[in-house]
Amino acid sequence: MGEILGLGVTHYPPLAGSDDDMAWVIRKALQDPLVPDHAKDVSTWPALMREEWGEDEGRTSARRHRARLVAGLDRCRAELDSFAPDVVVIWGDDQYENFREDIIPPYAVLAYDDMTIRPWADLAHSSGMLGRSNYWQEGPDAEISIKGHPEVARWLAKELLDKGIDVSYAYRPLHHDGMAHAFLNTILYLDYHRRGFPYPVIQFPLNCYGSKVIGDKGFVVSLGDAAPLDPPSPPPWRFMEVGAAVAKAFAASDLKVALIASSSWSHAFTTDKTWRLQPDVEADRVLYQALVEGDFDVWRARSLAEVEDSGQQELLNWHTLLGAMESLGRKAPDWSSFEESYIFNSSKAFAVYRA
Repeated sequence: MGEILGLGVTHYPPLAGSDDDMAWVIRKALQDPLVPDHAKDVSTWPALMREEWGEDEGRTSARRHRARLVAGLDRCRAELDSFAPDVVVIWGDDQYENFREDIIPPYAVLAYDDMTIRPWADLAHSSGMLGRSNYWQEGPDAEISIKGHPEVARWLAKELLDKGIDVSYAYRPLHHDGMAHAFLNTILYLDYHRRGFPYPVIQFPLNCYGSKVIGDKGFVVSLGDAAPLDPPSPPPWRFMEVGAAVAKAFAASDLKVALIASSSWSHAFTTDKTWRLQPDVEADRVLYQALVEGDFDVWRARSLAEVEDSGQQELLNWHTLLGAMESLGRKAPDWSSFEESYIFNSSKAFAVYRA
């Protein structure tokens, strides 16, 4: 029988930059002429948001936010190292990286071989790092080696197809050299202290952005840049079914596998009801409470319309993880934390489900 570790982390792009630049998403939104003055009025913001903004537009609170995120990542890395998996499967969103106009699958297994990646050349387009220095002061020629496991990836795709999960698969990138930022950032952050990442990785991208994946090119746009809506992503319950099928396949194998969901929670830049200035923290609190109570039905009942209304598109990665954990009979995580934030685009959560 296989052994399975479940982890939930964030790949929040501004964590890769400097503290002075960590609140760039809200600063950009505040310059949008279509955002009304009353929404920009700091005095009307929630108390925590005003506290985070402070007198220096979040530069001081960025240091505290970074410290809390790094602590969560360090906890997850310690669990990963203690488990020592044969392979790591990462669920992350593809934001107009390989999922583009020519093909947008609902999800895919990437059966890639070993890769040598230049993070600060490959990440510039897809994570908002263009023209920004990174926290580690690494140059564009800096390289990291990431192991793949194409044999297991091909096996996983076959197992899922046999179970009625119509998954796509790929052997090489279609558009985006290297790794899409949801996956590369996950590895960079789990190796925040640059000790190396020795585990083979299978990327499992999901079309989380659905109706906005092409129109918004998967990232921050101004309110006036509305485009026709794309067809939607699958509903949350389907992603839970996908996660369950993955877990069942690995449970019947002889492998030690870490399943990782990588995303922040509600994103301000996709939350129209707050003029794209604030994430839907209240909606995140409801789902986090259900997570710590092991109430999978709350997650399953979430409609796609509710997900999009709350800017929680990337949480579909976590729906997939929770589907996997439910299928294994695991209820509440063994450890979790929830880092609430308004001005840093999103709250972030971490979770550990031990094997």
